[in-house]
Amino acid sequence: MTQPPCFMTKPENRTYMYVYDDYDQKIIEDRVKQFRDQTRRYLAGELSEEEFRPLRLQNGLYVQRFAPMLRVAVPYGQLTSRQARMMAKIARDYDKGYAHISTRQNVQFNWPALEDVPDILAELATVQMHAIQTSGNCLRNVTTDQFAGVAADELVDPRPWCEIVRQWTTFHPEFAYLPRKFKIAINGSTSDRAAIEVHDIGLEPLRNEAGELGFRVLVGGGLGRTPVVGAFINEFLPWQDLLSYLDAILRVYNRYGRRDNKYKARIKILVKALT
Repeated sequence: MTQPPCFMTKPENRTYMYVYDDYDQKIIEDRVKQFRDQTRRYLAGELSEEEFRPLRLQNGLYVQRFAPMLRVAVPYGQLTSRQARMMAKIARDYDKGYAHISTRQNVQFNWPALEDVPDILAELATVQMHAIQTSGNCLRNVTTDQFAGVAADELVDPRPWCEIVRQWTTFHPEFAYLPRKFKIAINGSTSDRAAIEVHDIGLEPLRNEAGELGFRVLVGGGLGRTPVVGAFINEFLPWQDLLSYLDAILRVYNRYGRRDNKYKARIKILVKALT
């Protein structure tokens, strides 16, 4: 393949996004059935809190002080009108009539009843949505510029690249239990509206002198209690090597990242220790 991939030829002024095939839909529906049974067993006392914890985290469910919080994945921040209406329906039927839009382009419901969560996930599945890998120490939602696809200063539309990375990271068996959560952002414009410098991995598309497309790669950015600006580790990565390069970074992190202290477990701490 000599040309970068894309979803489709995009008509002018038309938004495009990935559409599930039958296999995708079956996987999500089976995951809902699985979690429904896990929730039933927990509520019946057949699973302990410790046993249930990793199962709920794999499905985006946090237990907070007053009520569970369910985080719904919105890949690269893009919703169809049908999906947006479903968010409103869930907020009315299962929450307090509103939802929280997170800084990383997900949607959070802060007041669902635990016994209702499988029903919420089932409704999400009808509009090709889920809550998988929105919590826990795994590869999280890939984010980008909120103006992706329409920005005047855009070098390339970053959304196809976000989708490629999303498909690679979803259900990745080797990176399901990382030392800590891991966040990737891709920016396609001259202005860094995707904030790639404060992500675990930041990707910035660019072209070399021959006009070939590649990426500048940052690693080790982050905010929190130890804010760090990511360091450039590759000034031009050919687009064909993107996934293998990401795989190498994550293998190093998975092997050498700290697991004894969650406050020192992010890749930004490992980068500092190795440099």
